[in-house]
Amino acid sequence: MHVYIPARSARAFTAVALAVVALSACKKDASESAGDVTPGAATPAPTASTVGVADIDVGRAISDKRVSDKTDNFKGTDTVYTSVHTTGSASAATLMARWTFEDGQVVEESSQSIAPSGDAYTEFHISKPGGLPKGKYKVEVFLDNKSAGTKDFAVK
Repeated sequence: MHVYIPARSARAFTAVALAVVALSACKKDASESAGDVTPGAATPAPTASTVGVADIDVGRAISDKRVSDKTDNFKGTDTVYTSVHTTGSASAATLMARWTFEDGQVVEESSQSIAPSGDAYTEFHISKPGGLPKGKYKVEVFLDNKSAGTKDFAVK
């Protein structure tokens, strides 16, 4: 026996069947993606990239942005190097070194943009053609405008 279904009814049946399948698939995807959410629970915030200053070294020589001759006593004609060791990751951060003389007078400031992904080293230095005056100095390192540490040194 052969049952005759008018073409118009067949098209309507096909459209309804496709709609049911499509809605079922959407509902399943929504329930799967929401499966780990507990009603009333806060969604955890994504973890932010963080970078921090681990160490600051001062010395007479530098290699691969690391101080290779650490000291805190210099001659006036020496170049004074500072190496800033950072850890962590950031898509953008700014390191600044502020060099001051014993009375707080700023001798020099310089900054560098960094984008570390793990341990990194950044180098700063000062020198003067006629030599640095004798006295006590300090270099203060800032990370994104916040003090991250200081190192004292002397020119004798």
